[in-house]
Amino acid sequence: MNIDDQLSLGPLFLTDRKCRNCGVTKNLIDGFYKKGKGINPSSYSYECKSCSIKRIITNRRKKNISTDWSYPDW
Repeated sequence: MNIDDQLSLGPLFLTDRKCRNCGVTKNLIDGFYKKGKGINPSSYSYECKSCSIKRIITNRRKKNISTDWSYPDW
């Protein structure tokens, strides 16, 4: 009996994940933000860093002083 044949180290090492937005496969540690505690793959987001940055920039609220605040008209 060979222990190497019985034990697979594949699930223990975090390798790659496919982004749900762009569909590009990237390194899990370098390409995705961590959303929880731990080192298991479920603690990393399913959206890559570049897609997250694009989403935040496009959804950021535009600052317009005239529409953000006006004096209350009693």
